Amino acid sequence: MITLSLAEIAEVVGGRMHDIPDASTEVTGPVVRDSREAGPGSLFVAFVGERADGHDFAAQVVEAGAVAVLGSRPVGVPAIVVDDVQAALGALARHVVRRLGTTLVALTGSAGKTSTKDLIAQVLRRKAPTVFTPGSMNNEVGLPLTALTATDETKFLVLEMGARGIGHIRYLCELTPPKIGAVLNVGSAHIGEFGGREQIAQAKGELVEALPPAEQGGAAILNADDPLVRAMASRTKAKVILFGESDEADVRAENVRLTDTGQPSFSLHTPSGASDVTMRLYGEHHVSNALAAAAVAHELGMSADEIATALSEAGSLSRWRMEVTERPDGVTVVNDAYNANPESTKAALRALVAMGKGRRTWAVLGKMAELGDEALAEHDAVGRLAVRLNVSKLVAVGGREAQWLQLGAYNEGSWGEESVHVSDAQAAVDLLRSELRPGDVVLVKASRSVGLESVATALLETGAEGEVAAR
Repeated sequence: MITLSLAEIAEVVGGRMHDIPDASTEVTGPVVRDSREAGPGSLFVAFVGERADGHDFAAQVVEAGAVAVLGSRPVGVPAIVVDDVQAALGALARHVVRRLGTTLVALTGSAGKTSTKDLIAQVLRRKAPTVFTPGSMNNEVGLPLTALTATDETKFLVLEMGARGIGHIRYLCELTPPKIGAVLNVGSAHIGEFGGREQIAQAKGELVEALPPAEQGGAAILNADDPLVRAMASRTKAKVILFGESDEADVRAENVRLTDTGQPSFSLHTPSGASDVTMRLYGEHHVSNALAAAAVAHELGMSADEIATALSEAGSLSRWRMEVTERPDGVTVVNDAYNANPESTKAALRALVAMGKGRRTWAVLGKMAELGDEALAEHDAVGRLAVRLNVSKLVAVGGREAQWLQLGAYNEGSWGEESVHVSDAQAAVDLLRSELRPGDVVLVKASRSVGLESVATALLETGAEGEVAAR
């Protein structure tokens, strides 16, 4: 973070200083909420959680070098006390972002946010110093913490914005006002909480409503292939840039194909020229993600050749998202277990099939959460798609949602041993250990709460005789 005195921080957040011998003491290190990350010059933000109270670690973080605690009560060490810690953290982030004057790029969507954010960051940092959201820290706490890692040298700040209801993204935009905003898609993620796709579109569109007008440099990056996203053009005064495979897209992909290893290749067309891209990531769904990143980069002055080179060299920065690892025995494990919704699961199945040409393919799938009344239909549809794509074997893991996955496969014609239902992750591991053969490709995917990453981990440990070659 940029250097700020404790007195300035207290004024910004409306806090009261306690046990601070010198108000001119400066925060020169990071702002952290995890006591293990506290170090010299840091500011520790003490949240009261369900399992732990950050205030209990106050003495520990100061001993580690933190100059003060930002909390809701005095703690016997230097502290800035506020009524609402989350609101204070947001106010501090807003102050720092305004003071820096960095170009802020925000993005949202039902699927692909984290992968696209990672692509945007990898492209932009070729042009100038770039700070971006680590992993999926895209909520009211993670977003300001990310913004506070920016420094005077930061040219671009790339922030992923998540939402679980109307008004969430509007609030995040108030904390960190974006200049460029990208909306990737409107799908089924969290549809149970929103109530329908129209409500999801309403929430996601709050991003483009928050952008400055075109004459002030505001730019809305919208998916031309998604009607609900494209319709958001009427909700913004910013310049509108369309991306997609549509002929009407300003930044588009032509001649899209997958390599023999399942990696997308296409011709990138921008208003400034065209160039070829072959990605290191797996699955055709990354084409749309790459186009969104390309549209942002084009708006910020990068040429088609520069963008294409960056996209071709970009890798996966966030764990458990289409992580492809080949065991010494030739079994390939695709760990996409960080999260799941209908759109991302269908995309992962298509990627699995593309990667597994001529090889046996396994789809180890679990519950897709927060689908509300759509849960049965969506799980059934995924099970059916696995059969239509000719996935060799579907392993449905868990309770009733897993049963719905298998039922969909059964109703689509998978009556033999092509699909199986197991009770939990360990049962899936036992099955796979007994039946996998060299050369097989295994996809592991479910919502985060299911914890199916343990299946991928166990499979890699099983094949760990010799060095595991990670692609």
